[in-house]
Parts: sequence; structure tokens; C-alpha cells
Amino acid sequence: MSENTDKLHDKIKEVNITSEMKTSFLNYAMSVIVSRALPNAKDGLKPVQRRILYGMHENNMYANTAHKKSARIVGDVMGKYHPHGDSSIYDAMVRMAQPFSYRKPLVDGHGNFGSVDGDGAAAMRYTEARLSKIAGEMVRDIDKNTVNFVDNYDGSEREPQVLPSRYPNLLVNGSTGIAVGMATNIPPHNLGEVIDAIFAYLDNPDITVLELMQYMKGPDFPTGGQILGITGLRQAYETGKGIIAVRAQHEIVETKNRTELIITEIPYQVNKTTLIERIAEVVKNKIIEGISDLRDESNRKGMRIVIELRKDTNPSVTLNNLYKHTQLQTSFGINMIALVDGQPRLLSLKDALTHYIAHQIEIITRRTQFDLEKLKLDAYIRALVKL
Repeated sequence: MSENTDKLHDKIKEVNITSEMKTSFLNYAMSVIVSRALPNAKDGLKPVQRRILYGMHENNMYANTAHKKSARIVGDVMGKYHPHGDSSIYDAMVRMAQPFSYRKPLVDGHGNFGSVDGDGAAAMRYTEARLSKIAGEMVRDIDKNTVNFVDNYDGSEREPQVLPSRYPNLLVNGSTGIAVGMATNIPPHNLGEVIDAIFAYLDNPDITVLELMQYMKGPDFPTGGQILGITGLRQAYETGKGIIAVRAQHEIVETKNRTELIITEIPYQVNKTTLIERIAEVVKNKIIEGISDLRDESNRKGMRIVIELRKDTNPSVTLNNLYKHTQLQTSFGINMIALVDGQPRLLSLKDALTHYIAHQIEIITRRTQFDLEKLKLDAYIRALVKL
């Protein structure tokens, strides 16, 4: 017994606890940064998102095929590429299917995938999904040796390090993630404006951020809203960090006996139900006066929150009070951090475009080389047949 104890004691190493904690925490932090929380600057995807799209591609779940059970997709991705629990995979897939979360949803969901009111998605056994049409552009040419592949977690499968991403997903859909010691918050943008900015960059590589902003006016949030001012936006595009104010869009409708404020768009990531509850609360507590009725008339055609005013109430004053005391006006902190060669980098607007364009040049070069080698092989085989 004592002999075994002595042998065990000989294997024990004495280490400095401060040094060990520093090393262990750094390893953990880098694991979260690289493997979970931050998107890649090339395709704008986190690992779980990339694995979902690639898994659906592998199973031919394209926009022109039938929807498949979400549970099947989640199980396949978890078993082959992402062994971290089904809830994280399904939550990521649900978000990619929500038109109020993504400017261009990458997953075409069938069933209850949640709502802007904060309702959760149905269980994965009830919902179905497939790749959206634009998600097909994310994986286009992936079978032509356009990207590098690595072993999965147990070496039984191969998965792509990055997707070809034939459209600029990082800027179009944005990204949100909290890592250790850092966070990213990249707003979504209009696809047409991003493409115009890319063409302008290609025509003039020395283009400035201010000149790029002539093509990309600012973020284009899925839920709409109005961005106030340009100072914070310019700072964000030039440095990668900045704060912008986002305000709801409204209409003032005059009727015979009353005035109505019609809210048609709300700031990004605002829960509509929570917003309405907050408006009701400030009216009840008499923080804001002059509101006689509040109704949610939203339907599948669009958003419509009706705020009915009492007679002789100034609608402009009421609106300003609503902006001050409710989430009809919010701040959006832009922090454009993404992975570049496996390292987190704070990107300006021009940096983000630079990395995307470089990625596309590599994709096109590798695809062309693949096609050329295939044509050479075909020509060689035909020559042998003639002999």
C-alpha cells in the first residue's frame, strides 16, 4: 500500500497556482473565442452555425427540396460535428430562421419558430427546416476544393474550416456573441448596398470609409426603425466601435374625434410585448399623460401598434416622452469583432470588406483550378479512349 502511495506521490508535480490558473483561464478563453462566440470574418458564421449549414448541405436539404424534421437535422449535426448538446444547436438554427433576427434568414423554417413578441419556438420534434435559397450561396462550390477541411471532434468526419460564402454574410446578417473578455455586436445591412460598396472598393482600393458610406448608408435592421445622426455610425465604421440611436417609425393619423399614433416599425431586438407593457405601465403611473387607449393590431402583413390620444394632446410631445421612457428609442452599440486567421480582430468597415473580398478571390481561384484539373483529366481520358 505504501509502495503504491510512493509511486503516486512521485507522479505529482508541484505547480504555482497563479501560473496554472492564468494558463487554464487563457486556454478556456481562447476556446470560447475561437470555437463558440465569435464569427469568422470570411463567412460571418460561428462554428455551430457553419456546422448546421454544412450538415444540411450534406443531406441535400436545399430550398427546392422538402422540409425535414428539425430533430433529424439537430441530431445529425450533434452526432457528426457539434457534440455540445441539442439545445445550443436548435437555438442557433431557430435564430437563423427568424426574419426578425436575420436580414436574410439562412434557414427556411416550417412551423412555429418564435415571434417578435418573444414567443419561443416549438420543440424540434414539431418543426421542420431546410436551407433558404440564399443559404445555398453560402455553400456553393464547396465540393470544388474551394475551402480547407479539418477532422471533426473524433476524427470520424471532415468539416470545413470556413464556407465559400458567395455573398457577404458578415455584414448582411451581422452577428452577436459574448466571449471571455470581449463581445461582438455587428449590425445587419442591406444586401444591395453591401454589394455596391464591394464594387466601389474593387474599382478603387484606396477608397475611404466616408466614401464607402455613400453606398452603405448604415445598418438595415430586420424590424426596421430609423437611425438618428451620423456621428456614432461614422465612428463605428472607421474604428469598429460606436453607438447609434435607433428610433421606431410612426405615422400620425387624424380622425374626426381623436389623433392616433401608429407604430409600424420598432428598434432591433426589442420585444414587442415587453414594449407594449412598458407603454401601459408609464401611462398607468402617469409618467406620460394624454394616452386614452393602446392596441396591438399587428398581423402577418406587418406591425401596427395603435396609441390613441386624448383630445387636445400634442402628439409630438407624447412621442418625445415615449422615446424617453420606453424602448421606442434604443441605443445599439456596434463592436465589430471577428476572427481573422484564428485571432479576434476589431474591424473597420473597410477591413470587413477587405477580408471578404480576399476570401472570394481565393474561392474563385481554387474553383477555377479545380475545374481546370477536371477538364485536363477529361481530355486525357478521351485521348486514351481514342488510342
